[in-house]
Amino acid sequence: MRIETEHLILRPYEIEDAVALFSVASDPNVGPHAGWKPHESVEESEQVLRDILLPAGAFAIVNKKDGRLIGAIALEPDRYRPDANSRELGYWLVSDMWNQGLMTEAARAVMKYGFRIMGLSQIGICTSPENVRSQAVIKKCGFTHEGRIRRTYKIFDGSLRDSMIYSITREEYEAMYGKDDE
Repeated sequence: MRIETEHLILRPYEIEDAVALFSVASDPNVGPHAGWKPHESVEESEQVLRDILLPAGAFAIVNKKDGRLIGAIALEPDRYRPDANSRELGYWLVSDMWNQGLMTEAARAVMKYGFRIMGLSQIGICTSPENVRSQAVIKKCGFTHEGRIRRTYKIFDGSLRDSMIYSITREEYEAMYGKDDE
């Protein structure tokens, strides 16, 4: 499945993306915000592709302007709502592309895909209290803040982080974007 927006192409990751993934996932400003360490080698990026991105059905975020791979976005199994026809949105973007509205654009496109193509009833998303950029995207996309779970996940350095929990239902999405959001 390929999704095009005004500025982006969202396409499935491929194992051949390892070099391009390394070039963006090695950015020291990206991974730690999401709880993972910057990639240290192309081989590590290839392993992340095999173990995480490909099994999750993650989309590579590609900038239409120059064809550069600039991030990832996925609808993964919802760890807090396993029986609710819900998926959890996860994403990251290389830091030189921040503050341009691109992640909001990608998130809205994937939300549409989740509700229209996958037939989801709800989409959840979690972020750390420190990740204010992600919280801004979440709010712009219309998610409702549900609460905070303290010390809920271990990050790459072994420390525990709190999770800010958000969700949007199909009905809330349709009220915001319309039933036929073409």
